[in-house]
Amino acid sequence: MSNSHSDTIPLRPSNSQSDIDEIRSLIDDSVHSGPAVVLPARHPATTPPPSSSPFISSNIPPPPPVSSSSSLQKLQSVPAAPPPPPPVGNSSSIVANGFGPPPNTLTEPVLDTVKRDLWRIVSNLKLVVFPNPFREDPGKALRDWDLWGPFFFIVFLGVALSWSASVKKSQVFAVAFALLAAGAVILTLNVLLLGGHIIFFQSLSLLGYCLFPLDVGALICMLKDNVVAKVIIVCLALAWSSWAAYPFMSSAVNPNRKALALYPVLLMYLSVGFLIIAID
Repeated sequence: MSNSHSDTIPLRPSNSQSDIDEIRSLIDDSVHSGPAVVLPARHPATTPPPSSSPFISSNIPPPPPVSSSSSLQKLQSVPAAPPPPPPVGNSSSIVANGFGPPPNTLTEPVLDTVKRDLWRIVSNLKLVVFPNPFREDPGKALRDWDLWGPFFFIVFLGVALSWSASVKKSQVFAVAFALLAAGAVILTLNVLLLGGHIIFFQSLSLLGYCLFPLDVGALICMLKDNVVAKVIIVCLALAWSSWAAYPFMSSAVNPNRKALALYPVLLMYLSVGFLIIAID
C-alpha cells in the first residue's frame, strides 16, 4: 500500500487566476514577437460561373461582319416583282367570263344588280348562240352560267305562242312552258345517265339559251300569216338551235353515244317548231 501511494503524482489544484495570467502572458508574447504576416487576397477566378441554361455553349466562332456595300449590292441584284397588269376593259366583262373575284351583291343598288344580270345574259348568249372561239370547249363557255336567261326565253316563247293562238291562250302558254321546262330537265338527265360530264344547272342553262333562235322565229311568225314563210323561218330557227346545242351536248358524252344525247334535243326543238307552225 505504501508503494502505491508513493508512485502517484499529486494533482495541483486548479486556480482560475493562474489560468488568466497564463493567457495574458501568451498574448503579450505574440505581440512582442512581431507583426503577423497577412497573406494577400486571391483574385476571383476568371472562368465564368456555371450557367443554369440547359443549352451547351458552342465553340463556333461568330461569322465575319458583312459590310453595308456588299449587302446593298445583294439587295440590288435581286429582281423586283413585276407590277400587276392594269385592268383591261370593263370589270363586269371579266366577271362574266368567269375570271376574277365574285362581286359583292349584298350592298349594291338594285339598278346595278339588274344591269349586271342583263350583261351576264348578253355575254352568255354570245357564247352559246353566236360563233366564238370558246364554242368547242364547254369548260370555258358559260363558266358563269345563270338561269335568268333560260327562264326569260322560255317565258317569252310561251307568251309568243299564246299570243298567236286565237283561243285558249292560257292553256297554250301552260303547255309550252311545261314542254320546255320539263324537256330541259329530261334532256339533262339523259346526258347524265349516258355518263356525261356536265353540271346539271349548267346543262339547263345551255339548253335554255339554245331556245333563242326559236324565240326569234316565233316572234317573226307571230307577225306573218303565210304558212310557207312560217315553215321556212321555223326550219332556219331549228337549224340554228341545233347548231348551237351540238358542240356542248356532243362533247359532254362519249363519242360513241353522241346520237343518243343529240336525238332527244332535236326532238324537243322539232316539237317546239311544230307548235309555232300549228298554232293559229
